Amino acid sequence: MALILTFLGSGGDRQKIAIAAAKKFANEGKRVLLTGRDTGPGLSLLLNTSLSSTPQQISPNLEAVQLKTSGLLERSWEEVKKLEAQYLRTPILKDVYGQELPVLPGMDSALELNALREYDASGKYDVILYESSGDSTTLRMLGMAESLSWYVRRFRQLFTNSDLGKAIAESPFIQPLISSFFNVNWTADNFAQPTNQINNILEQGKAALADPKRVASFLVTTDDPLDIANVRYLWGSAQQVGLIVGGVILHSADTTIANLSNEFDPLPVTVVTGHTLDDTQLMNALPDFVQQAQQAPKPIEIMVAASQVRLFLPGFDKKEVKLTQSGPEITVEAGDQRRNIFLPPGLSGKQIAGAKFQNNYLTISF
Repeated sequence: MALILTFLGSGGDRQKIAIAAAKKFANEGKRVLLTGRDTGPGLSLLLNTSLSSTPQQISPNLEAVQLKTSGLLERSWEEVKKLEAQYLRTPILKDVYGQELPVLPGMDSALELNALREYDASGKYDVILYESSGDSTTLRMLGMAESLSWYVRRFRQLFTNSDLGKAIAESPFIQPLISSFFNVNWTADNFAQPTNQINNILEQGKAALADPKRVASFLVTTDDPLDIANVRYLWGSAQQVGLIVGGVILHSADTTIANLSNEFDPLPVTVVTGHTLDDTQLMNALPDFVQQAQQAPKPIEIMVAASQVRLFLPGFDKKEVKLTQSGPEITVEAGDQRRNIFLPPGLSGKQIAGAKFQNNYLTISF
């Protein structure tokens, strides 16, 4: 399994850092794939190579690929049709072709995430550098597994408990009708087999996101106060989706970091001053990404013995954090991100007794 690494921030500095990081890993003997969104020629120009939708070698140990949404959609559509043929006796999508499908808003993120999953599962790479938009869209994409698992869990239960769900499960007439259309026998839980397959994929995604050896991010900023404020907000938002932030990379001509360390405490701040991609100074100045990611604060800690849930929410103040509880889950809202936390046995069913926001941590007691 590969380490998937991405950078959060705005501007060309983030792209330059991503390329330098890819070259650094490749020079260390790691098999590296640099993936970039198809948002313009920037990455190709910086690499001085025309990228395509197929990974191509840039230098020893380093491959690069442009994630083109239309091509990803076409490829994924064939998988959709295979699934339909697996469950439906008479497929209805066979005459719809991937080459004619238009791209709808939001498809790009889902398709890119699936592409990263496939490249990771291929076993061909030790490190996958994801050169993303570096903003809240990236965070929502990386947190998609947890978000989708909530929707599957919540609406599956609602349907099962509904009159329609009970009628399908209990009616002696509907079951034969279902069997005449589908290749699988859905009895007690009419969505068990397909939803279990989906849940397995989502659980794998959630486990990867929680492991700093599997997925991590780093903040990229300049010493401009607006850039600093932006990445601080992204830092807190990343914690909300469960994404570990390993450190901060300050791209500046000034080697001093002044009060910047206080802004991002306890994250280490690395200053890079290189201005060209071939400058070894830039690559050599980059931190040990793996080590820093493993030492970074965890976004969430669930302590059953202490009857507490602890969330790390830097970049926010007490007024920006909202907490609600519904059944076995609690919902934490901070900024523009919302996180649903499914409580494990030992805490499930208990009501919130108190909550305290202090030193960037929200501590919930039961």
